[in-house]
Formats: sequence, C-alpha cells, structure tokens
Amino acid sequence: MFAIQGDEYVKRGPARASDVVGLGRLDSIATGETVGTGKKAPQGVETPPPPQPVFVTGLGIQDRKDEVKLTTALGKLCEEDPSLEAEHSRETHQLLLKGQGEMHLRVALERLKRKYSISVDRVRRQVPYKETIRKSVEIRGRHKKQSGGHGQFGDVVIEIRPQPRGAGFAFSEEISGGVVPKQFFPSVEYGALDYLNKGPLGFPVVDVAVTLKDGSYHSVDSSDMAFRAAARLAMSEGMPQCSPVLLEPIMAVSIMVPSDATARINGIIPQRRGHILGFDARSGWPGWDVIEAHIPASEIEDLIIELRSATAGVGTYHAKFDHLAELSGKLADEVVSEHAEAAA
Repeated sequence: MFAIQGDEYVKRGPARASDVVGLGRLDSIATGETVGTGKKAPQGVETPPPPQPVFVTGLGIQDRKDEVKLTTALGKLCEEDPSLEAEHSRETHQLLLKGQGEMHLRVALERLKRKYSISVDRVRRQVPYKETIRKSVEIRGRHKKQSGGHGQFGDVVIEIRPQPRGAGFAFSEEISGGVVPKQFFPSVEYGALDYLNKGPLGFPVVDVAVTLKDGSYHSVDSSDMAFRAAARLAMSEGMPQCSPVLLEPIMAVSIMVPSDATARINGIIPQRRGHILGFDARSGWPGWDVIEAHIPASEIEDLIIELRSATAGVGTYHAKFDHLAELSGKLADEVVSEHAEAAA
C-alpha cells in the first residue's frame, strides 16, 4: 500500500476511512469497482454515470506498426477513465478521441505516449457531409467491351430523381417487353448503389430514387457484371445533371448554463450559424437555464471552450444528430474544395 505524493509513491501503514492510497497489481479491477478483504463481498458504492463527451479530436498514427497496439492502448485508457471515449467513425473512417476538454485530451495523449510508447498526431475531426439532388433526369448507360471470345454488353436507361429528406435510396423498374431480363434487375440496382458511395461533389449520396425504364441485352455477351457497369456509367453521367447539393449534419444541442450567462450564450449561438429553439429553467438546478438549439456539426467542435469562457468554467452541453440540411454558397464551395484537395 502506498501514499501518493505527486509522481512519487511512498510505502505506508494501514489505511483508515477517507484515506487516499495506491495499490499495485490491480489489473483485474476496473474503475468504479469496490474492493475489500475477507470472505464477505464488499458492499458496492454507486458511482454516477460518466459525463457525455464535449470535446473531440481526430487521431493520426505516426507509425503504422503501432496501429493494432493503439486500439488496445486506447481501450485501456478509456477503461481507466470512463469520461474518455474512443470511436472509429464508420462515416468518415477516422479514429476519434472524445473527452471533457482540450486539457483532458492532451493529458490522455501524454499518458498514451508515456505509458504505451505510442505517438499520435492530433487532426481536425472530419464532418460527415452528404449530398443529394434537386432535379430529375433520364439517362442511358451502355457498357460494351469486346476482347476475343465472349464480350461484355449491358445497356440501360434509368431515371434518377430526388427523394424526400430522410427517405433514403429506392430502386424500381418499369420494364416492358423483356428488353432487360429480370435476372439483371439486381445488377442494375447494385451498379447504382456503387456510384452513390461518392457523388459528383465527392460525398456519399442520400435520398435518391432510381427507376430502370428501358435498355437492351445480348443473348451471349450480357452478364450481371456488364449491367452493373452500365448502371454505374449511367449514374456517373446523369448525377451531375441533377443539380447536386451539399448536406450538412445539424445537431440538437441542449446547453446548460447559469441564468446570468443565458444572454451571453444566446449571442454565441447565432455566431455559429445556430438557431435557438427556446430555453427553460434547468430542473433541480436553481439559478440555471437549459437552452435548446440547432447547430451545424461543423460549428460545435470547440463550442465547449467558448461556453466555459462565458460561464467561468461551469457551462456544458449535450448534443445529438437531428437532421441533414442543405449547405450552399461560399461555405459549400469551401467544403467541396477542401475535400477534393484532401482526396487528391
């Protein structure tokens, strides 16, 4: 048993209630668990749930050979400190570390380097932008290839049209006379889906409907692969004609601050392109308010810093995804340009 004095550990005698001590070799004990001695199990101490992360940074590994090691080390860091959260974003394929602020994450990364000998670069969190279309178009896609023996032939005419926001992708067919055999319908759908992973603006496409209207086939050279390629070709030629538009994620944000700071926060939200939905007294917290707002995801990365600055360090917020909204003009051009440069 040790007494902890800064970064020094000094052996000590028995501990009494309220003493803070250090114990070695407790790899099997997790943060928040209660330990005791004797045959009788100790009575557990109820601990509050960890606070929701309010600050996020992306991580870029410096040495590829540490990639597997990093995942294990981050898991241990988060186990030791439940207010940390590591996540691999499925939308941006970026490794994220979330915590309670700039200093919290800086200390965590210093521990990562000191304890596990893993160095990482902090990178800006990528916003999972999407894109959709505003206009409909009917387009033909023909894939024809001959290189000796059996060739490849697929010919489709598809209609591409916008869907209501949140409706997702829909595929249908209006084929008559068997100009495209039924067994190739799924291939046309898969070809369209292939293209939607990256649209004209460079982002995943949502809320689009595709209808197979017409086409032709060859009894020998037509195949699933050929019709899939024809559909993908039709999508690549037709989508830029459908007036593509960028969509940005909008977060539903609940901001908790002392009542005397509410006016200052009401001025901060519009500066971040946010819309105030309303505010009310915070239940069980006399002298506090809760402000409800919609704020773009790209504007809340360092929101906690400004909130704490305006509230002497006590303000906080909760955020969750709410909907996608169109982004146009100069801001959209900048996003598309930066994304294209990063992908180059």
